[in-house]
Amino acid sequence: MINRHMGRRLDRRDVLKLGAGGAAMAAVAGFGAGAAQAQAKMVLKATDVHPTGYPTVAAVEAMGKKLETATNGRLSIQMFPSMQLGGEKEMIEQAQVGALQIARISVGPMGPLVPEFNVFNLPFVFRDVTHMEKVIDGPIGTELLDKLSKHPTAGLIGLCYMNAGQRHVYNSKKPITKVEDLKGLKIRMMGNPLFVDTMNALGGNGVAMGFDQLINGMQTGVVDGAENNEPSYDSGQHYRYAKYYSKTGHLMIPEILVFSKKSFEAMSKDDQALIVKVSKEAQMDQRKLWYQREQESLKKMIAAGAIVNEVSDKAPFQAAVKSVWDKYGAQHKALIERISAVK
Repeated sequence: MINRHMGRRLDRRDVLKLGAGGAAMAAVAGFGAGAAQAQAKMVLKATDVHPTGYPTVAAVEAMGKKLETATNGRLSIQMFPSMQLGGEKEMIEQAQVGALQIARISVGPMGPLVPEFNVFNLPFVFRDVTHMEKVIDGPIGTELLDKLSKHPTAGLIGLCYMNAGQRHVYNSKKPITKVEDLKGLKIRMMGNPLFVDTMNALGGNGVAMGFDQLINGMQTGVVDGAENNEPSYDSGQHYRYAKYYSKTGHLMIPEILVFSKKSFEAMSKDDQALIVKVSKEAQMDQRKLWYQREQESLKKMIAAGAIVNEVSDKAPFQAAVKSVWDKYGAQHKALIERISAVK
């Protein structure tokens, strides 16, 4: 972001120092005047931890082109990929104060804000990818996005979901073929206690750590590995530090495209409706890109030296996480039953 009066680029620390009011004014010309400035040119800042070409990044960039076409260039999106504005924690903070408008984040960090999202975070809650898609595309998915948008302090509008495949464990020590193989391994997990508890229940040592800190963590031995989908493992070149990729499929966590509520409420109703419309289209665009990238990444990581193995019997893994279900799922029994009933 450029501060024209100071003549230099503001980094994310500068943005947060500005505070809610200053950051909102510095972020995008035209937001401060609200609906009266509806015809002013707006450049929406978008960010992602993933690099250019990644399905979520490409889908948001395509969304920006649709906005430009629909508004004759009045609305556009400037993408900041590859953690240029920080990890998901920093992205969320900047969206909350209006310093950026669009962020692609995992459902994981949303659990503490909207407890129902923790149901999506439960290990093995979805039977397969098709089941997951039917849930997020249906009434349940819509209800949870609405809860995020209406949350009194979250400061975010939930626009749509994006696919993130299945998450598998990878580490530098050995293949994981049975649940006992995880014993003693230090595995990076996203910053939600549910995920740390999941890895601990499986016998490993869950370590909460930002995605932007992971490579350094593996290099220094703070963690032995992590867990994620094939495209994230491939694009981050994590096979250089943890070559054993075991397809445990323990988590299947959808991701969310969020919009700064501060910025959204300053837009006209027509612009808000357009943002919602093109975001739903981006959800479907990303899904097509995702399946292509998943297969490409699997081939690339194997070619780069990753040792990939299937986990044939997942029943012991499912049994091991019963304590996680008891702790985090008990209060959401009705929602879990609704998810299970989706065919």
